[in-house]
Amino acid sequence: MGFGFFVSLLVLSLFLKPLACQQPNTDGFFVSQFLQKMGLSSSQLYNFSAPVCSWKGVFCDAKKEYVIGLEVSRLELSGSIPDTTIGKLTKLQTLDLSNNKITGLPSDLWSLGSLKYLNLSHNQISGSLPNNIGNFGLLESFDLSSNNFSGEIPAAISSLVSLRVLKLSQNLFENSIPSGIVSCQSLFWIDLSSNRLNGSLPDGFVAAFPKLQMLNLAGNEISGRDSDFSEMKSITSLNISGNMFQGSVVGVFKELLEVVDLSRNQFQGHISQVQFNTSYNWSHLVYLDLSENQLGGEILHNWNQAQNLKHLNLADNRFTRQEFPRNMEMLLSLEYLNLSKTSLTGRIPAEVSKLSNLNTLDLSQNHLIGHIPLLSIRNLQVFDVSFNNLSGEIPASLLEKLPWLERFNFSYNNLTLCASEISPETLQTSFFGSSNSCPIAANPVLLRRRTTKDKHKGLKLALVLTFSMVCLLAGLLFLAFGCRRKTRMWEVKQPSYKEEQNISGPFSFQTDSTTWVADVKQATSVPVVIFEKPLLNFTFSDLLSATSNFDRGTLLAEGKFGPVYRGFLPGGIHVAVKVLVHGSTLTDQETAREFEYLGRIKHPNLVPLTGYCLAGDQRIAIYDYMENGNLQNLLYDLPLGVQTTEDWSTDTWEEDDNNGIQNVGSEGLLTTWRFRHKIALGTARALAFLHHGCSPPIIHRDVKASSVYLDYNLEPRLSDFGLAKIFGNGLDEEISRGSPGYLPPEFSQPEYDTPTPKSDVYCFGVVLFELITGKKPIGDDYPEEKDATLVSWVRGLVKKNRGASAIDPKIRDTGPDDQMEEALKIGYLCTADLPLKRPSMHQIVGLLKDMEQTGNQ
Repeated sequence: MGFGFFVSLLVLSLFLKPLACQQPNTDGFFVSQFLQKMGLSSSQLYNFSAPVCSWKGVFCDAKKEYVIGLEVSRLELSGSIPDTTIGKLTKLQTLDLSNNKITGLPSDLWSLGSLKYLNLSHNQISGSLPNNIGNFGLLESFDLSSNNFSGEIPAAISSLVSLRVLKLSQNLFENSIPSGIVSCQSLFWIDLSSNRLNGSLPDGFVAAFPKLQMLNLAGNEISGRDSDFSEMKSITSLNISGNMFQGSVVGVFKELLEVVDLSRNQFQGHISQVQFNTSYNWSHLVYLDLSENQLGGEILHNWNQAQNLKHLNLADNRFTRQEFPRNMEMLLSLEYLNLSKTSLTGRIPAEVSKLSNLNTLDLSQNHLIGHIPLLSIRNLQVFDVSFNNLSGEIPASLLEKLPWLERFNFSYNNLTLCASEISPETLQTSFFGSSNSCPIAANPVLLRRRTTKDKHKGLKLALVLTFSMVCLLAGLLFLAFGCRRKTRMWEVKQPSYKEEQNISGPFSFQTDSTTWVADVKQATSVPVVIFEKPLLNFTFSDLLSATSNFDRGTLLAEGKFGPVYRGFLPGGIHVAVKVLVHGSTLTDQETAREFEYLGRIKHPNLVPLTGYCLAGDQRIAIYDYMENGNLQNLLYDLPLGVQTTEDWSTDTWEEDDNNGIQNVGSEGLLTTWRFRHKIALGTARALAFLHHGCSPPIIHRDVKASSVYLDYNLEPRLSDFGLAKIFGNGLDEEISRGSPGYLPPEFSQPEYDTPTPKSDVYCFGVVLFELITGKKPIGDDYPEEKDATLVSWVRGLVKKNRGASAIDPKIRDTGPDDQMEEALKIGYLCTADLPLKRPSMHQIVGLLKDMEQTGNQ
């Protein structure tokens, strides 16, 4: 062989070197095969011709011979992982595939005996967990949370003796916790919450983990006693809520505890004994929830050591009657205080105002008397004193805060309300049973200073109010003449249903395009649950009366989940009744539990779930009625405003110094950028709360203009959140079709499986485009474009820096053009083809808020 031959070999080897990482049976080849078969193309993020050790998320050993780490989270990888890909990375120590759309695992994954860190969380992996996990003898962190794993936790977990972190939460694991877990003595983090685990804890469970700091067993059906936790030594966070533990709560408190959630169990005993437990140092405690147990005795009154406590919930127990604790000012750090249904008596002490950090105060369903003190709590967001015996006037300082409170309720007391500018709807929901007996001028703080012309308007308003009250007394006459104005109280005669005490089913109610059947043998025996009014015994018979037997005349809409009817329950409770016509895969008990969970989700920009009814096979959701219709009607159906039969022709827009919107007419409402921005921001806040403020996160799945409603105060509220889960897998095909014009690009891909938060983001982007352009998502007139959609049209203009030409002429001169163009750019980001490139709803809220602050400067 000559010298030239060796030179040729050298040149060839240099030429092929960049491709060496992809040669068969090498780590580079296995990684590239995995990424490409899971839907990641070279043109996106990876140059597969480059050495594997240079790829994003790939980590190699010192000699760059083997892949020892693979971290490819949030890349929209989808489908089942094929064999002979990552399962062949024999030296792999770290594997992070979290936040993708993976549905299955390869059989050779369990042969990776070198793994130390395995994170498969937030995917869609189903099936059982094999005993092959025992091969992971070196594993230190194991995270399978937020998947669909089912079956038992395998006994082979006892082989993971090096394990320090175990997260199996939000799956479908069932039966009892395997006893072999006590062999994993290095554990310092255990999260088995939100599964279907039952039975008792293994013997010596807590004592087996001398380094354990966080234990979360919440949301299962585990039984046990307080003595199961007597050997706690290092635990700082303990959450066993939503189980069936019994015994004395005293035995659970141990040294070092910072977070304690024992709610929704069966603990008994006298809570006052806890303060005498000398083994527990109260100064560590930050979060304490003992609600929904069977605790008795006196509420803790020695708060001296709990000065770092931020969250305290003692609601719904069996305490003896006692006066409100008067040394609450010791809890200077307290942010959340719930003492509802704790048998409190006496007066609310003025010292409560010293809790300057308090944002939630719930004292409802007690026996409190006297006046509401002058509360000067600056950060207060939730205030509930309903179902007490309070009297006197509601302080003006509180009334002034009402527009800034997220939730408030003064109902079922003997209070006198001296406020003329409280809406009838607010009176009905939050002041029910209070007497608005003061003259209009009794509360000048709430009234705006008027010019001579304004005084004439005020006199005119007073006459209208007086006439409205007369009309109220007239009842049916009031309705017959259609004398409805924005300031009236709704009054409707309820059809009598008493003659139908025994009704044999099934019933069949037919709407224009939907037939649904409720198999109810006795209408008066099927309960209707109303969350905020548990003492009112409504039945399915009341729903029939409220909706005129679900007559088409009461039909409001027919959406993806089923028909929606309008009705008035006894007491004048104005509701929207949504009949979920798709067959649910959940049992009645599971459905009721899900409705109860959704009923606890409160946010000022969500349509609140008022209650529910399980009528035969039908699931019926009951919501607060939204007087001013939805955004779709606002933008398109009525060009001059909100869909309503009221005559608002004499109402006017007026600016004030608060939020810039004051008792406005519908025409002005439609043609102001400030209000459209308010709708966008409110809707974004609702989605951000569902995505980031709920655990597990709630994906809406059907965000569109018709799902954004306007309440009585013209606040935007998002509807239909969380309903998809009630159907189990029964609605997947319906959801996969999406709503025309709002369908994210990934929905049309064959490998698409389940909606994600980023699909909600896309839909929000379409709604944002609608708000700015005033055009429909499809089928509208898009200048200079044929066969276009709203998204393609606006994105094309933004790319050409011509976004200003897309702005709705109705709002063009009502706000800064640069703000509207900036909002179009936010919509552009939201509607990116790749979900990975879309911002989170939390980020979107920040962008819209920054825009609001800039406009106020």
